[in-house]
Amino acid sequence: MPASWQRPCGTRAVAFASAEYEPRSPGTTVLYQIVRDHFESFRVRAGQLRDGEGLPAFVERAFRGFLQCGWLAGGFARFRCGTCGLDRLVAFSCKGRAVCPSCGGRRMAERAAHLVDHVLPDVPVRQWVLSLPLRLRYLLAWDHELCRAVAAVLVQAVFRQVRDRARDAGVRDGRTGGVVVIQRFGGALNLNLHFHALILDGVFAPAGSGALTFHALDDLTTLDVEEVLATIEPLVEHRLRRRGLAGDAHDAMPGWVDEAPVFAELAAASIEGMAALGAGRGARPTRIGTLPSWTDPRPTGRCQARGHGFSLHAAVVIPAGQRERLERLCRYVLRPPVAVDRLHVTSDGRVRVSLREPWRNGTTNFVFDPVDFLGRLAVLVPRPRINLILYYGILGARAARRREMVHCGGAHASLAEPARVGGGTDADGDAVGRGDGRRGRWAALMRRTFGFDVLACPRCGGRLRLIALIEDAAVIGRILQHLGLPDAVPPARPARAPPATQALGTDGELALT
Repeated sequence: MPASWQRPCGTRAVAFASAEYEPRSPGTTVLYQIVRDHFESFRVRAGQLRDGEGLPAFVERAFRGFLQCGWLAGGFARFRCGTCGLDRLVAFSCKGRAVCPSCGGRRMAERAAHLVDHVLPDVPVRQWVLSLPLRLRYLLAWDHELCRAVAAVLVQAVFRQVRDRARDAGVRDGRTGGVVVIQRFGGALNLNLHFHALILDGVFAPAGSGALTFHALDDLTTLDVEEVLATIEPLVEHRLRRRGLAGDAHDAMPGWVDEAPVFAELAAASIEGMAALGAGRGARPTRIGTLPSWTDPRPTGRCQARGHGFSLHAAVVIPAGQRERLERLCRYVLRPPVAVDRLHVTSDGRVRVSLREPWRNGTTNFVFDPVDFLGRLAVLVPRPRINLILYYGILGARAARRREMVHCGGAHASLAEPARVGGGTDADGDAVGRGDGRRGRWAALMRRTFGFDVLACPRCGGRLRLIALIEDAAVIGRILQHLGLPDAVPPARPARAPPATQALGTDGELALT
């Protein structure tokens, strides 16, 4: 859709974009084309893995919602300028948590703004990253209760170390807090469940007047990180034994296999880095890159520790006063698994995924069969109604004196408060959309993230106000037909038979460039 497209609507005009704001065209992205062309084939082949057992319903909803995301035919909000009467139509989103990069990007920006403005005080914050052995990744990917238990082990071990360091510095009765983000993906779109913990690098303690004072800690050492990891490993194993999961992960997870057998098989293949579907089933994807100038394993760096399949990294710390840098870190840990600018389709129809940074073995790209690519993407979809952001210590919702500690150091709130149910206007007269009390305003978020005002009228400079949410299919069809726009979402391509033979290159070999 052209950015400047306008069409008379009665005595008014309809605008779909301005010079500053251009609605996305969902059908033009590489990911949309891959899902549209191969999802039905993926769904059929996945169902053949376990005697007709299909994908979980929430996975199918995620893909089908993505195919409708951003299309006006799926419903839209109608904005109108109060000065000149110009109308703007904004398509609804699918609100997906893994498949849709647009909705994932919005959630990333929204949650990062919330953490910086309303949760993390203006004190030093350190990032702790805990990676897990392969068997634990498989267990935790489905059992969210166990996942929360392991996250609590990480937080408790770090909290204990922070309090001990504070006592060594002469600070007693200190309290700290943190936020844990559960990430489910690795750089090659493999199922790699791990934890990013943003923990205050210091403690709050009462002063003589009763007010709370923050005491920052000295620099962390590698020995401190090793001590934390040495505490984590036995505690995790203890929780596994209590649940009867200390044996082989594939045999000790009846709920995973019984409730979603196809999902479990796709997850196991993704964790092991092999294809579960497609022409190269059982093979590893083709890697592209250049050989590094050295071949020795990378040594453990500062504030890092490894052992028995666990890895703990704590070298990143954001000093107080650097709120923009802290927000960038929050966006990093909250980012969606797929970035559309890193996806490409090769001349033979396969999917090439570019890595954010070259791996230490020289790998820069992975090449997947399209059906196998969708299988990797499917297992990254989290189960519905589970929280991937967890709050601990003084940052917990029911922590005593939480508000006083959160606002320590002049923490600010630059993102508008969440919209109220039913709509309304803010202090500047901007439209407030219908919300559930937890979402930031769309316009304020766009202004903060991209720096332009989506509610500025492109014709007269006035303000656009939300006047209607169009959800009825018949009404949507009449409006779009009147405007000469497509009144139906393009359907997914039907399933196709797998090719008889298809060479995928050498299994797991590094193709040098």
